[in-house]
Amino acid sequence: MNFTTLLFAIENGTAIITINRPDKLNALNKDVFTDVEAAIDHIQNNTDIKSAIITGAGSKAFVAGADISEFNGLTNEEAMALSKRGQDIFFKIENSKKPVIAAVNGFALGGGCELAMACHFRLCSDNAKFGQPEVNLGLIPGYGGTQRLTQLIGKGKSMELQMTANMIGATEALQLGLVNYVTTADELLPKAKEILQSIHTKAPIAISKVIECVNVAVVSDSAYTNGKSGYELEMAAFGETFATDDMKEGTTAFLEKRKAIFTGK
Repeated sequence: MNFTTLLFAIENGTAIITINRPDKLNALNKDVFTDVEAAIDHIQNNTDIKSAIITGAGSKAFVAGADISEFNGLTNEEAMALSKRGQDIFFKIENSKKPVIAAVNGFALGGGCELAMACHFRLCSDNAKFGQPEVNLGLIPGYGGTQRLTQLIGKGKSMELQMTANMIGATEALQLGLVNYVTTADELLPKAKEILQSIHTKAPIAISKVIECVNVAVVSDSAYTNGKSGYELEMAAFGETFATDDMKEGTTAFLEKRKAIFTGK
């Protein structure tokens, strides 16, 4: 894969996507969106790739926000189109059937925080800073931040952070549940890879169904979505896993007291 704004590598079945604009603190622009979408599509279609990590080049920033220079002169309709573009790509990440996790190094602000939150979960280095400072520009988050931050840390704290534009550090992010782990900068990618290698030993179809069901629960609080509640979707997905070879292998291996070998079928 050839990208203008990303570094892309595959290691032990994990794709490592690195936003590579360190001179701009890896700010999101149209080219980054195009490259990220292409990378996610490639990951979904490549059977050799089982998972992905999204991170940022350098030690200063994961993604320090959107490239504000592209905002100048946008009309209402163009701004809405930009928001939809970002949301659509982040939905692709969120709804990926393969695990996608964020390894946040340094600043994750504005669109960078939104990108991290679109991933299935997050790890961060101890120098990480998170925030949605859009009100400082007379704006609000446009790539899903008002929704995902509220889902992850609760209404009250989400309201406070978005209205004050305050940043939070790694320790508070961990306490609020915004990230799962805090590591040193050197340990960040190894820890992310370690977690994904563990996930790789599990049944791929079952993993994809967990992602699907949890996403519905988070988005709708188990209310009805597309005619089904989260509980009904879970029931249907549970039944579907019973028709897989992986389920037969997993249960047989358990009874035979051996390690299961999953094929994704």
